[in-house]
Amino acid sequence: QVQVVESGGGLVQPGGSLRLSCAASGFTLEHYAIGWFRQAPGKEREGVSCISDAGTFYADSVKGRFTISRDNAKNTVYLQMNSLKPEDTDVYYCATGRFCGVVGGRTTVYGMDYWGKGTPVTVSS
Repeated sequence: QVQVVESGGGLVQPGGSLRLSCAASGFTLEHYAIGWFRQAPGKEREGVSCISDAGTFYADSVKGRFTISRDNAKNTVYLQMNSLKPEDTDVYYCATGRFCGVVGGRTTVYGMDYWGKGTPVTVSS
């Protein structure tokens, strides 16, 4: 089956960096949309970034700090997170879909069909 597995989360101090990975299996991600979302208890789910054949997209909250990319040889999508803030603390998930873009200052994936289990990110001093 189609599967995505997130990794790379952890504890980092404010201003630090992390690189999250979304490794795909069962399909070639090159021609799919892949989105990164984050959610924590009491908070609304937020699409922070996505990548598709149309390009790369970012939520207002992370623009200029996060960079999404893909390595087709490794069938993996990355989210490089720099200048991390405490409000970035969340569980981060990746999801597959058909298309993606920006709606209301957040990224969204259309035709979303699979979510990973998530990788937690904690930004704290």
